[in-house]
Amino acid sequence: MKQGLIEEIGKNQRLVIVRQLKKAGELCVKDLASRLGMSYMGVKQHCIELHRQGYLDTGKNRKAIGRPELLYRLSSKAHELFPLESNEFSISLLESARLLFGPTAPGKLLLLFFQQKTAEYRQKLGELKQQERAMTLTKLREREGYVTEFQAGDEFKIIERHTPISTIFEIWPEAQQMERGMFEKVLEGRVFREFRKVSGVYECVFRIIW
Repeated sequence: MKQGLIEEIGKNQRLVIVRQLKKAGELCVKDLASRLGMSYMGVKQHCIELHRQGYLDTGKNRKAIGRPELLYRLSSKAHELFPLESNEFSISLLESARLLFGPTAPGKLLLLFFQQKTAEYRQKLGELKQQERAMTLTKLREREGYVTEFQAGDEFKIIERHTPISTIFEIWPEAQQMERGMFEKVLEGRVFREFRKVSGVYECVFRIIW
């Protein structure tokens, strides 16, 4: 997280709330308090202050009966708290490659990057079985700065709510399919990639079929 923004947020409890919302997407005060083991009023006051500072946005969960439930989610400003690898230098290198070698050069470099990451992941995962592969890949991605979790149930999926290379995906959308292809090769199965971005909420779901 960036030091200047951390100092602006101030209290450790608020950083914990920000991290929890990053992992969950959006939550009401009651659910936040339950997950964090904090009092309802304490969490509510922190959320109000974070909203005032511009780090949280709000939404509503409409119910069949009763009043709509207020939900909190991260704003675009809060996104800056989390590490990004796609900095100006990386983007400048890709743009320089385009100027020097033509319009296809950035795509070729990105393809090479994902090929190398595929080989790296496959080496680290070794001969692990299907579900173990997904769980271990999730842990590897977490260490690299992704906010990610593995879910098993009626279907298997890896959910990422932060990626350090988000700017790369915005400028070169073809990299999204390269990433999906990497997941297929590493997990040795069929992978579908679903993405949404609302306010400061980034969510990319990789649905795995073995």
